[in-house]
Amino acid sequence: MEHPLLVEYGPLPGWVILLIIGGGSIAFFLFQVILATRLVMLGAPDNRFDSWVVRIKELLVGWLGQKKVLRDRVAGGMHVLMFWGFLMLSTDMLDLATANFFSHNILPEIFNGPWNGIVELGYTSALIGATAALIRRIIFTPEKLRGKSQLEGNFILFLILTITITSFIIESVESPSATWEPIGNWVAGTSLTNFAIIAYWTHMLSICSFLILIPMSKHMHLVMAIPNVFFHDTEPMAKMRPLAIDESGKAILLEELDIDSFGVSTFDQYTWRQIIDGWSCTSCARCQDVCPAYASGKGLNPMQIVKDVRNYANDYAPILLKGDQPEETMLARITEEAVWACTTCHACVDVCPLYIEHVPKLTDLRRNAMMETMEYPEELNVAMGNLESASNPYGFGEHERGDWAKDLDVKVGEPAEYIYFVGCAASFDERNQKVARATIGLLKEAGLDVGILGMREGCSGDPARRSGNEYLFQMLAETNIATFDELGVKRIITACPHCFHTIGKEYGDYGADDLEIFHHTEIMAKLQSEGKLPELDKNGKSITFHDPCYLGRIGDVVDEPRSVLGGVDVEIKRHGKDSFCCGAGGAQMWMEEDADKRVNKIRAEEIAATGCDTVAIGCPFCSIMVKDGLDTVGAEMDVKDIAELLWEQIVERDKEIHTAVESTSIES
Repeated sequence: MEHPLLVEYGPLPGWVILLIIGGGSIAFFLFQVILATRLVMLGAPDNRFDSWVVRIKELLVGWLGQKKVLRDRVAGGMHVLMFWGFLMLSTDMLDLATANFFSHNILPEIFNGPWNGIVELGYTSALIGATAALIRRIIFTPEKLRGKSQLEGNFILFLILTITITSFIIESVESPSATWEPIGNWVAGTSLTNFAIIAYWTHMLSICSFLILIPMSKHMHLVMAIPNVFFHDTEPMAKMRPLAIDESGKAILLEELDIDSFGVSTFDQYTWRQIIDGWSCTSCARCQDVCPAYASGKGLNPMQIVKDVRNYANDYAPILLKGDQPEETMLARITEEAVWACTTCHACVDVCPLYIEHVPKLTDLRRNAMMETMEYPEELNVAMGNLESASNPYGFGEHERGDWAKDLDVKVGEPAEYIYFVGCAASFDERNQKVARATIGLLKEAGLDVGILGMREGCSGDPARRSGNEYLFQMLAETNIATFDELGVKRIITACPHCFHTIGKEYGDYGADDLEIFHHTEIMAKLQSEGKLPELDKNGKSITFHDPCYLGRIGDVVDEPRSVLGGVDVEIKRHGKDSFCCGAGGAQMWMEEDADKRVNKIRAEEIAATGCDTVAIGCPFCSIMVKDGLDTVGAEMDVKDIAELLWEQIVERDKEIHTAVESTSIES
């Protein structure tokens, strides 16, 4: 059969018709891609050209290998079939558009069979993936898709089905090999071959339609995914950037700081890498599914945040490209409610298949609102004022910070091999002071040279930084670092994951490069393995463990707490790096929360569902929030820090030994 491109259709040959249709669709596609690129490049500078080996590796496993996509086995599997299918069949599009010039004139004959086999496998894979996805959408509609328009997604799937099915009909009239092209060979024996020309033009029109739809829809991620994954943030998760950095990449100290604006208010104050996220979102809603603020009914949907950035750019493209600023600010577009609802748990960032960075978009807006426009929740005034005057959000005097340890015979403000950084909650909150006492007891029991800073310890700055008060954070950080330097502090232990992250991952930007920091569960696990602390005896009680966000997902400390416990009896439905937030992070501990929209209630219900006697905790804020949540849902469970559980066992053992010695003395 003569190739459809070489057939004349009235006054026009087929290749002219394809040139008009294909050229028009390609021109439209390129115009939209160039427009999007111009808008992206309006963003502020962002050095993402380091760590090339890491970036290439992540591109291979993250984009090509679809690592994060496959975390959802069902939807991810369907997407992978279509993704890899299109990679395999892509060269066939060139061949079909050139009347088989590629396969007949460029490709060596020896490779023709294998190439045809790969192409047919690609079409088959895409067909299976698209069919499964369409059935899932129409018949087994996921909850997150119900009640929402699925026209765009379904139409794209219909186009994929059309492209794949017509390919087999086109293939059937080109002497398909029974070995390499079994489906095409089978179709060749049917009457479908009579529709080969119709199939060809349907195929090409579908591809042209696809080209037009890509830049106008969520499928723009097909273009932007590669740069988005390649230029992902190679810094530790949740590490925030300083207000300004010098040539060495370190933060400019406060006494030398001279900047005119803080955070983000206008579109072009976002970096180009933050902006490109808007064109990379696939609308898979995975970020939405794991967001604690969204789950509790608040006005934050991380997927919508990303779309807001893209929609803002498209709405104001003529103004932005002229270098002018729209009247609407980014805060107004994203909304104050959304900005201040975030707990900074980074579940959205962790789960995103395309490495979208949701949280920094919100914390950058907080910086501007807190330090420039003063558009922040009024209740934060108390915590920020206390941090500034007393270096703790509770407002207690600095001289009281070490009172909890007066009778413990521990070094205070002196050099020691390990410094226990107590944190504000364990210093001043009566409930968490028990954790501090238990931690010191365990460290001394194991024979460690340990001390505390006492009144010389200040807040790590986490509440200030997550709420956007970057200036106050830097002041607190620089003060603590000066204390560390003066005392020669090299190793720090803390029971607070927020201090663990802030000191361990963020203080390095301010000069504290050589600090080693450990969460207390890491040290306990190590001391147990060395035989310096006993294994935990549960005494018949069942224990589960709640993973704090800043310890498990962000801090990558998952196994050590479970090791100290000797394993958990029942895991919470969402645990480890997939744990659900308690609701206290992102300075939410110091803000009001609607009674009917409490994150900790959702988490408490999940914890209570384990049926365990005790929930072990590894964070002072989680301890408060989980206990409050369990009380709200009427669950009678003990809430104990891991250090408390182990220390209580040692104290009980010592009592038994003491009682036994006294009994022996009396008898003798």
